[in-house]
Amino acid sequence: MEHPIIEMNGLTKYYGSLKAVDNLHLSIGKGEIFGLLGPNGAGKSTTILMLLGLTEPSAGEARICGINASRNPIPVKRKVGYMPDSVGFYNELTALENLTYIGRLNGIPETTVADVARNMLEEVGLGAAIHKKTGVFSRGMKQRLGLAEVLIKQPEVIILDEPTLGIDPTGVRDFLELIRQLNERQGLTILLSSHHLHQVQQVCNRVGIFVGGRLLAEGNIETLAANLFQAAPYVVQVTVKTPVGDTGALEKDLLQMQAVSKVTVDGAVVEISGQEDITPGIVRFFVGKGFDVTGVQQKSYGLDEIYQQYFENNLKENTSNEKSGGLFQRSFFGRFKKR
Repeated sequence: MEHPIIEMNGLTKYYGSLKAVDNLHLSIGKGEIFGLLGPNGAGKSTTILMLLGLTEPSAGEARICGINASRNPIPVKRKVGYMPDSVGFYNELTALENLTYIGRLNGIPETTVADVARNMLEEVGLGAAIHKKTGVFSRGMKQRLGLAEVLIKQPEVIILDEPTLGIDPTGVRDFLELIRQLNERQGLTILLSSHHLHQVQQVCNRVGIFVGGRLLAEGNIETLAANLFQAAPYVVQVTVKTPVGDTGALEKDLLQMQAVSKVTVDGAVVEISGQEDITPGIVRFFVGKGFDVTGVQQKSYGLDEIYQQYFENNLKENTSNEKSGGLFQRSFFGRFKKR
């Protein structure tokens, strides 16, 4: 990657005997939206603190815009806008008053600071709430105001730590769309930390899968899926009108087809995995066998499947921790079930 904006080389952090971040190597390019994905306690926030120069790494280094974050934290802070998972404001002040105050703290001249703050509030979709006191703001509105606070200093990099926590689904969608628009209009580099897989998949160019302080993998969704599921990259789900009776015979016949490597039957839904896209041939097979086909869908691998697979591979590499890993896996993926 040419001229990465964010660089982490061997970044490691111990708290006593606990290794919170383990030898992290990662580069993020200019204009990327990168998702740091992992459960609570994975080391995401510790990584962010080291990027901001707010905590010293035990080993390795972090650089933003070529500046060492530990040795020169003040210049880094001038380049970076950071929004934590919970943003606080003066409740008795209006949105404009809060943001004007923040603008003054960031050195914006008194003659222009109010206009800059007003324009920034318009930019994040709070134009109609400029004169409302922030004490009556919803969580989503406060997050938008927090984003305006980040943007008013005109950063080159934005770091968002769990930015959609506690926002309703509509607010989440609108906030993520705002992030995407800001990235496209201003070319901002954005690091987004989250444990919400679906949200990360919606907005990020690349993701890093983070578990137990380790970066297990990084890349875009297509690349990660291709690397993981190369044995059977194509999956087709066929739904028939009534549940399959003789599942064994059906599986045997399908496995005789060229390129089919795996067949799973669940009632009226049959999932066929293989090396090639043979959807037309599969449909002809079912029709020829007298099945009433009601649906055919090509399956694409999302972050749910990708994370599950990387997590299982990680467990296999650490069999000595299998028991605690299993407990973690159940609690972790229980939190990620789609609602």
